Amino acid sequence: MTQDKYAQVRLISKPENMLKTIYTACRTCYSADSPLNIYDCDSAQDEEKMLKLISKVVSSGHYSTIEHIQVSFAISNISRACSHQLVRHRHMSFSQKSQRYVKEKGQFDYLTPDTIENNSELKQKFDDFMGKISEFYLELTDAGIPAEDARAVLPNAASTSMVASLNLRELIHLANLRLCTRAQKEIRILVKRMCEELIKEEPWLKDYLVPKCERWGFCDEDKSCGRMPVKGQ
Repeated sequence: MTQDKYAQVRLISKPENMLKTIYTACRTCYSADSPLNIYDCDSAQDEEKMLKLISKVVSSGHYSTIEHIQVSFAISNISRACSHQLVRHRHMSFSQKSQRYVKEKGQFDYLTPDTIENNSELKQKFDDFMGKISEFYLELTDAGIPAEDARAVLPNAASTSMVASLNLRELIHLANLRLCTRAQKEIRILVKRMCEELIKEEPWLKDYLVPKCERWGFCDEDKSCGRMPVKGQ
């Protein structure tokens, strides 16, 4: 069965007082006052004041202040190819559906890239090939081959799911890299939906969870999409 949609994402955990926590971390670095007093201070309720300081501190490269924020997402309907890209990012934690322990019972779910989806002849061949892989996988498991060995025939297109957690610094880094048009479409959509989920709860983050060119004002890629001026030109 071919899945019709890309990543399904839900934010399942985040700090209740994210903005105030980051503000407290920022103020602690430059104040003789204690973090407890800073956190409890009425003046810390001024969102505009907190955002101004956070912007100044983060812009200066003081990223430890946003590492205190941990968020978690439930992610499904992505390909193994996409998950292989995602797990390369540092400072993230993953709990992923195991192909060792979860045995496929019939045709496994898979994701078809748009470039193949849009070519009717190749799309049919792609679906037929996925069907043949599924048949051979079932032949292996029916013959008593353990799922952990039978999975050797499963493709990068096979669908997977996971819970992924990361701190805010890494999420901003992830967004800056993977929202770039140079990133593959599937992971761009995944990361975009992760960012959208958090921005719904914390709208102030919309200026940070963007492609790197929007934060820097220039492009540093070898092959620029032309959206921003190329660095050094």
